Amino acid sequence: ADSILIDEARIPMVLAGAIEGTISDTFRMAKIVDRLMPEEDYELDEYERNVYLTELGLSKVEASLQCSNLYSGKNNSLLADLNNALHAKALLKKEIDYIVRDGKVELVDEFTGRVAEKRHWPYGLHEAVEAKEGIVSENEGRILASITLQNFLKLYPRISGMTGTALTAAEELFVCYQRKVMVIPSHKPCIRHDLPDVIFTHKEAKQKYLIEEIIQVHKTGRPILIGTASVEESEQLAEELKYADISCQVLNAKNDEMEASIIANAGALYSVTVSTNMAGRGTDIKLGGSHEEDKEKVMALGGLYVIGTNRHESRRIDNQLRGRAGRQGDSGTSQFFTSLEDDLMLRYNLKELIPKSLYPKRQEGPLDNPVIQREVSSAQRIIEGQNMDMRKDLNKYWAITEHQRQIIWHQRMDILLYRGKTNFMLKYSPQRYKGLLHAVGVQALEKAERQVVLYMINQCWMDYLDYLSYIRESIHLVNFAKEVPIFEYNKRVVAAFEQFNIDLQEEIIKALSVVEITKDGVNLDKEGMPSPGSTWTYLVDDKPLDNNIQAILLNPMAMIFNFPLYLVMLLYHSIAERKVKKRR
Repeated sequence: ADSILIDEARIPMVLAGAIEGTISDTFRMAKIVDRLMPEEDYELDEYERNVYLTELGLSKVEASLQCSNLYSGKNNSLLADLNNALHAKALLKKEIDYIVRDGKVELVDEFTGRVAEKRHWPYGLHEAVEAKEGIVSENEGRILASITLQNFLKLYPRISGMTGTALTAAEELFVCYQRKVMVIPSHKPCIRHDLPDVIFTHKEAKQKYLIEEIIQVHKTGRPILIGTASVEESEQLAEELKYADISCQVLNAKNDEMEASIIANAGALYSVTVSTNMAGRGTDIKLGGSHEEDKEKVMALGGLYVIGTNRHESRRIDNQLRGRAGRQGDSGTSQFFTSLEDDLMLRYNLKELIPKSLYPKRQEGPLDNPVIQREVSSAQRIIEGQNMDMRKDLNKYWAITEHQRQIIWHQRMDILLYRGKTNFMLKYSPQRYKGLLHAVGVQALEKAERQVVLYMINQCWMDYLDYLSYIRESIHLVNFAKEVPIFEYNKRVVAAFEQFNIDLQEEIIKALSVVEITKDGVNLDKEGMPSPGSTWTYLVDDKPLDNNIQAILLNPMAMIFNFPLYLVMLLYHSIAERKVKKRR
């Protein structure tokens, strides 16, 4: 339950649809960006969340595109494509953030390790990743509807859930969902041994020690389950074990359909299983094999030995890995092997938490300083607090939008369920109404009006969500004017919704005055009003500039080269908004 209520709640649920349209030349931009060299042509910020061109890189790109000034208003589209291509190359990693399977880019859920079905990156980024991998993109999509997970769950009359790792998130569950966490004693006492972390100064020392540990334990016949942070890491570790003559099963997003069979034998004698976070979550790994034929032998060896190769941002995810061992009163052991060079440590610059006087020199063996152990553990709590604040901010920014969404939803349901009549044509085009009444009949006119009104509600709501996205992406710039972003955002959203209702009525009246109406209503495809051909879910960060603005202020080079990018992005959305208004 906490995986859904907490982890997935950092981003809104977004329904998107494939819309016919022109796809930008992503392949051309991917080739240009592929020739750029890291550090020489582009640089990352210290947390590797943002990427920006150096002066040399900017010159190379402008030369390749044969444009004198990439930041000129006429090059808005090129700049947007460049930004996506650069993001795809430098920040999104194959076998970590996504996999390529059956000629498609599939996103990997960072919390579960599974493929996120029908989930795309928005605003052309997904197409840029496809171009990077040499895959021809399908039609680009538009956001059809959006709602935060918290607001979605509030639509249910009752909310409850069961999980073994909710206690560390009890405060957030109460704040966001007004639900208390109750601890139910386990059916049998847990006798699993959770050993302290083994910490190293660098990755190579950790990996060497880890392989030796697996070799020694494997000799005894004790089953081992190894949890890794990514598809790439799981496959690399499997190769190293193969080189050490240890046969292992690999479970990751590439072969998730084999999860049941692999997990069924993960507790057998001499079994070694290398997995991502998906390792049999919510299932009991039976000791001694699927039929427990050697259970007593495995119990005598200490049960399943669970190894974690990295700490996660959340203690709950780590506890879920630990929980693969010692279930239903079985014996078991869990231990994490980490280094000060792990991605989590570098991404959040956790070395700053360790006093400089105690920061260790590079060494091959594990560290035994209790201060370092304590600071690494406290870092997770700090990160959890940051993520909790992110989810709280998401709720603040979506409070008014959710109220507006409910208004539109009720309007659509009234039309779909024939609750009342709209009478737009009778009120605003009485002459046409009277003429068509004799030709097609009242039922055909009512059907045609429902078709047009529903289409225009959907279309205008899509335009409105695009505009809200533009506001959210730029709202943090009001900090420079010493204004409070959330207050300014709410003011703009209220004003935008008033304009939305005016625009919606105008679009409905205009369409009803020109569409061809027959006894069967309106042929929407013929009138250029097609429905989306397919739908998927976008992965959306609703505060994309929050960290970027900080990076700009802290990095002079980023200020020089990236600040114009954000200004151009605002111009891009303004142009899109004007295109919408031209249809009126």
